[in-house]
Amino acid sequence: MEQIQTVKIHDLEYETTYTAHIQKNGDGWMGWIQEHPKVKCEDTTKEALLKTLEQTLYETLETDWEAWDKQLEEDIKAGKLDKLADKALEDLRAGKCSDL
Repeated sequence: MEQIQTVKIHDLEYETTYTAHIQKNGDGWMGWIQEHPKVKCEDTTKEALLKTLEQTLYETLETDWEAWDKQLEEDIKAGKLDKLADKALEDLRAGKCSDL
């Protein structure tokens, strides 16, 4: 195997830059995103690998956000955030809040 290279992948939708680690592996290429351990890919060329990593990262981010949104909705329906909302309203009424 050859030395590991790092490549920055900028996600425009989430305005975040991720670090891809890529490496030639025999006849192909393998890579992963350091910030998202779920994102690991292999492809035949370096260029194809980078496209695959970018697409897999995007799909992973979307899946994670959908799961987060679903969990938040379930927590709201179950009343798990009621105490936080009550505290925020209490602080607002007490004048402890300011405009951003």
